[in-house]
Amino acid sequence: MTEAAQHELKTVVEMTPPAKARVVLTGWLDTQSVEACWRQLAREFSAAKSPIAALEVDVAGLEFCDDAGLALLRHLNMGKMTPSATVSMVGLEGEMRSDFYRFSPADFENFRASGPKQNCSLPDEVGNAVAQVNADLREQVTFLGGVVASLPHVMNRKRMRWPEVRHIFEQAGANAVPIVSLISFLVGLIVAFETSQPLAQFGAQIYVVNMIGLVMVRELGPLLAAILLAGRSGSAFAAEIGTMKVNEELNALETLGLDPMRFLVVQRITAGILLAPLLAFYATFMGILGGVLVTVSLGFPLSLVLRQLASSVVVSDVILALAKGIVFGAIVSGVGCLRGLQTRQGPSAVGISTTRAVVTSILLIVIADAVFSIVYFYLKQ
Repeated sequence: MTEAAQHELKTVVEMTPPAKARVVLTGWLDTQSVEACWRQLAREFSAAKSPIAALEVDVAGLEFCDDAGLALLRHLNMGKMTPSATVSMVGLEGEMRSDFYRFSPADFENFRASGPKQNCSLPDEVGNAVAQVNADLREQVTFLGGVVASLPHVMNRKRMRWPEVRHIFEQAGANAVPIVSLISFLVGLIVAFETSQPLAQFGAQIYVVNMIGLVMVRELGPLLAAILLAGRSGSAFAAEIGTMKVNEELNALETLGLDPMRFLVVQRITAGILLAPLLAFYATFMGILGGVLVTVSLGFPLSLVLRQLASSVVVSDVILALAKGIVFGAIVSGVGCLRGLQTRQGPSAVGISTTRAVVTSILLIVIADAVFSIVYFYLKQ
């Protein structure tokens, strides 16, 4: 017998008139087999000629049961498929028994969110998506209101936890310098090499440094720093606050009379707003350094390269980079804290919040960057 045959799930449904049913499960009840089993049971119970008053689920023959299988067993045990029936579980022993009773309703809801779903019509899908967007927008507005209400505490030295801000500066800023240095330097190097060949056809290789200066100051410097900050620090904010919510530490803070918004969120947003411009300027410097090294290697003197760089970058470009850094820092830190506060219960909740924080941050960063580019273009005309 092959290994696949040994791990196959067998589902037997026995109907005993007038109102009893027995389900016998043997083999492996896992992610691969649970959907077919789920649909078979739903079909068998819906086809019953009379309402089922008693349901017995025999799991003594199960050799393996993962979270998906536990979700199905919990679904049956709660009477979701047989609303009027008294459900009894037979054969729950050892580790499976402890896992079954440890599988909380929140775990079941998380599985339902990503597990087998009934086919929905297009209007239902659109309606659900609109409802989710509306709920998320409402939470965002509430979060922004809480942040704005907590801003006066920033100027109060007794209420503002500046040591926490310094700690975040170290974790999110100083510790991020190596990766920011490497990526920014290599990006500047790549852009210089890629642009040197087309410009050489026109005898204008010296303008490589002009392009590097403009691209890094206006665009790539702040953008690279923000994306790295989102992936490295925004996700950390979401994971930290999300873990605290899962462990009910946020409830403990509220019980002690401490507002999580003022105690946790304001410090991170303040640190992000102050930190992002510094990282943006540092990323810009490293990118320009990579481009300058390429230009010097092409045979141009360093004095000429620096003169070309100074003539191409103006004060308005530096102000634009500063504004982008402030906005990007607020987006990354704010979104990270928001997704952390939105964390639900369950084993995968923190991971989901972290992923949402990174994806949302990068999306908003690109949107904000596009808005900056359009506004700057029309202001310069």
